Amino acid sequence: MDNGETRGDQYDDESEDYVGYWQGRDYEHAAEIAAVKRLIGQGGARYGLVCEVGGGFGRLSPVLKEYADRVMMFDPSAKHVGIAQRLLADQPGVTAHLMRPGQIPLADGEADLVSMIRVMHHLPDPGPTLREIARVLKPGALALIEVANSAHMLNKLRYAKRLRTVPRQPVDIRSAEKVAEGSIPFVNHHPDTVVEQFAAAGLRVEEKLSVSNMRSGRLKQSVGEERLLAVEQRIQSPLAALNFGPSLFFLLRRGGARA
Repeated sequence: MDNGETRGDQYDDESEDYVGYWQGRDYEHAAEIAAVKRLIGQGGARYGLVCEVGGGFGRLSPVLKEYADRVMMFDPSAKHVGIAQRLLADQPGVTAHLMRPGQIPLADGEADLVSMIRVMHHLPDPGPTLREIARVLKPGALALIEVANSAHMLNKLRYAKRLRTVPRQPVDIRSAEKVAEGSIPFVNHHPDTVVEQFAAAGLRVEEKLSVSNMRSGRLKQSVGEERLLAVEQRIQSPLAALNFGPSLFFLLRRGGARA
């Protein structure tokens, strides 16, 4: 399987519209913002340099800037970086930069916080990227990493109906046609496997949240997004132990020897 780090130009294709993808996903966007703020803003935390890996068009960069002196957003898509530079032009201390896949252009120990959200699902083998994150973090500094969760509650029930358990290896959810076309990898990860991969890179789990727990078109229509978000914020922490939701946010600390 492609390790997801051999190319970075998939989103440069004219058929890809990541900005458009987020239209109509206000609940998911707000749920992620709530998770980010809860995890990195604890105790009035403040960071010098935040490195945002795979930040796309800068969707979350202004949120990160609320807690940082500087935010350097990196993405392997030239199209995304161009959009981000325009959208973030009025954000002092936030810059967008092109990166090679799997290579963060920072010195060892330069970052006070690294954020990587909605990137792991493009990495069937996240090990090299996790080690790169650990490299650029200061000793004892934090990383915020989001994982597309293969062991969420609905998926567990689907597998249980077939008398099976959720596999520990990454699950590629692309169609056969997309795989044949060589489209960008899109995988879900088992949280137990991911925690082991974090540890191998020298990243220790400090906290975990279950995110987008109420993601449902029917619920949005019947309950309303404002009420859903109020519930979402209350359940992100207690449901984390169950790996309930489709997205898991991990707060990690760099410590110990890196593999």
